[in-house]
Amino acid sequence: MRSELLFQTPYWFIVFCLIAGALYAWLLYQPVASWSKKLNYTLAGLRGFTVAFIAFLLLSPLVRKTETTVDKAKVVIAIDNSESVKGYGDSLLASINSAAGELSAAGFEVSFQTLDKAVKTEEVDSIRFDKNKTDLSGLLQTVKSNFEGRNLTDVLLLSDGVVNQGISPAFVRFPFRVNTLAVGDTIPELDLGIKDVISNRVAYLGNDFPIRAEVIANGLVGKTTTIALKQNGRIIETQKVVIDRESFFKAYDFKTSSAQKGVQHYTIELGGVTGESSVRNNKRDLYVDIIDGRQNILLLALAPHPDIKALRSLITSNDNYELDVQILSINANVPATSKPYDLVILHQIPNVLGMGNALVRKYIDSKTPLWYILGNQSAVPLVNTLNRALVINTANGQTDKVTARYNPAFQMLNLDAESMKVLERLPPLSVPFGEYNISSGTESILFQKVGTLNTNKPLLVLNTALEQKTALLAGEGIWQWRQEEFALTNKQDVVDNLFQKLIQILSVREDKRKFRVYPVRPEFEVGEEVVFQTEIYNDIYEQIYGQEVKLTLTDEKGVSKQYSYVHSAENPRFNISGLSEGVYRFQALTALKGVQEKVTGQFVVTNVDIEMNNTTADFGMLRELSANSGGQFVTPEGLTAFVQKLKENRPADRLDSSEEMVELIHMKWLFFLLIILLGIEWGLRKYHGGY
Repeated sequence: MRSELLFQTPYWFIVFCLIAGALYAWLLYQPVASWSKKLNYTLAGLRGFTVAFIAFLLLSPLVRKTETTVDKAKVVIAIDNSESVKGYGDSLLASINSAAGELSAAGFEVSFQTLDKAVKTEEVDSIRFDKNKTDLSGLLQTVKSNFEGRNLTDVLLLSDGVVNQGISPAFVRFPFRVNTLAVGDTIPELDLGIKDVISNRVAYLGNDFPIRAEVIANGLVGKTTTIALKQNGRIIETQKVVIDRESFFKAYDFKTSSAQKGVQHYTIELGGVTGESSVRNNKRDLYVDIIDGRQNILLLALAPHPDIKALRSLITSNDNYELDVQILSINANVPATSKPYDLVILHQIPNVLGMGNALVRKYIDSKTPLWYILGNQSAVPLVNTLNRALVINTANGQTDKVTARYNPAFQMLNLDAESMKVLERLPPLSVPFGEYNISSGTESILFQKVGTLNTNKPLLVLNTALEQKTALLAGEGIWQWRQEEFALTNKQDVVDNLFQKLIQILSVREDKRKFRVYPVRPEFEVGEEVVFQTEIYNDIYEQIYGQEVKLTLTDEKGVSKQYSYVHSAENPRFNISGLSEGVYRFQALTALKGVQEKVTGQFVVTNVDIEMNNTTADFGMLRELSANSGGQFVTPEGLTAFVQKLKENRPADRLDSSEEMVELIHMKWLFFLLIILLGIEWGLRKYHGGY
């Protein structure tokens, strides 16, 4: 390290500092002292030096420190420790260790990195080739991040070139040479297997859903077998597989359904054939979450109307909704049902005929979200008393013809203001004429436009601030909007999107539970920790802590395990490790104010075994990676020659310099030096009887 003193003032100002020190010492020590002259000069010197140095520090001199370090040339040996390399990699570990020793002796700094972690030199022999996924790009990116700004010149990558996760490293540029040590067999084995299975992750109870299995085979032309779809060991469907080509690929489609809710375990299984190298990839498990998650919507209308068909069309286009339609003029008696509705659409109800008016009160009392659509038969004064979103003061039942204008300030439904301008070109609706007053918490989605005059009178409003969500459309004629939009644009996207989003926000179920326990993801991998998030609330929905939670996990075989933990603010999560593959159901219990609260749910632990789908080494990719980075493609036989070449062409070490500029007065050791000097002077004076 080299230090240099810099001045912010003219350097000759030091003379004044020396004069100040000398003057101070002369004034203090000029009388005849009671001690010797030699001691007097010593004390004067100490005082003069200290005062001069303090004055010097007041000039704010700077110290520039320059530190130079040697960054040795570095080599990282990156090891693909996936299952497809097993056998080849095991036999090379000793040679790799020996090569690392030679490079270290030649002055290189050598490090090891596997797919999942950095490895110490003494731990290389214990590397296990057991990873079921290969992400070579991720491996090299890790090396790049770990050695950012360092003198890393070469990476030696031991791999078979098989990549089944992430992108190919051949398409990525690295700031170091990637030398590839290629292992494995480039000749495809005689094998039959399932390449991939494609299915819905979620399906609805009772609905058919497809499952597609992609089958590949190599070198087994003329062989036949079967592929079966199973659930819990029960065969659902079987298809014949005829291998008619040397390099065979074919997709097989199955269709099934489930009458059981929850995550269902399915298996696609291929029958074995004579001559195939492994049957491990002849089976694939998949998990489909069967939910009865449809939201129930009731469309209650006074009389047949084209709007009813339009609403039915835009609602039933979404599989999440189940729609019931009841027309009171055809059947005034609404059938009794235990089905709880998530939304009730009231078309011209309440009305001047009094039909269905009593039902509205029932839905209000049950806090069911309501969407009022007014029409010529609507009883507007009664609507005013029943809904808390909009009050319309009409005059003698007069109506007005208005078109719609979108309110760009409305952000709740995330609608595109530009596309919503098409509403102004759609046919006018017949709305009550009068004064419109919206209540607190109500937002206008659409305004009324009378001819070319823009008004701030609401046409469509929404209130989600109250306990009961409410929307109100002041006119009928949705069917005309859909028809006209199709005539203008050959689509009905704008109108349908507007009302579908309105229905979605009205019908969405709010979670009011005070005790919630749930896995942070619905699916985990074998060997990964399953993480549960816990939330507990008081009556005003503030989070509280300190409660004991009892958690029970039950696997597919009915075997249960119990866990217990205390919910805390510092650690609101609970982790469980060591779970094997399968579907798990959980139950969590806690006590709030002496009442037991319970939460149930499920999650899946999957065994992602994609490594054995392809075990044919890809030396072409490794050659391309080496060529793109300026590295060398090496075989195990050429490892010794490669190490020797690397030693002969060892890159120079890099000198790194760092510079720091600090004010001299900020250096703490100087403060203690001054205290010591003044302390010595004061001690000597006192010892010899001075004042």
